[in-house]
Amino acid sequence: MLMPRQLVPALQVSTLAHGDFKLAEDGATNFSLVVFYRGLHCPICAKYLLELGRLQPEFEKRGVKVIAISSDERDRAQAMADKLNAPGLRMGYGLSLSSAREWGLFISTARGMTSIGIEEPALFAEPGVFIVRPEGHLYYGAVQTMPFARPHFDELIGALDFALAKNYPARGEYVGAV
Repeated sequence: MLMPRQLVPALQVSTLAHGDFKLAEDGATNFSLVVFYRGLHCPICAKYLLELGRLQPEFEKRGVKVIAISSDERDRAQAMADKLNAPGLRMGYGLSLSSAREWGLFISTARGMTSIGIEEPALFAEPGVFIVRPEGHLYYGAVQTMPFARPHFDELIGALDFALAKNYPARGEYVGAV
């Protein structure tokens, strides 16, 4: 399990238009926002990433670098990027399922064709949203077992405004006896 204020696992993926992404070298001023999505087959992911692309400038104003990552191969990731038409949004692809599991993501098996007529991969990671400090410590994490009920990006922006203004620490770090 990932723990706040502790180092997150290494994360390295290729991106469609922004070279190789290495979280340890991201160089964000305040945070990196890592959004793991299910893949091209997921219509909810497309809507979610459209919102992320729309709000990306707001994150950037706050010193937050944004990346969306899936376990899809390049061609499927490109098809998702084409749907989104958000050229500034870094789109990572080829996330290994072992890396997804290290990040605490749930793994699902294919159920065939989705409601938008795209075949699910045999195995794929369910969504997760993580905010990581520049030194690699977890600040915030949310994982889902399902494609719906994800954190809202506009609420995350408000939370980041508060956290930055108040120097609010990551919470949930206690690991002692209860």
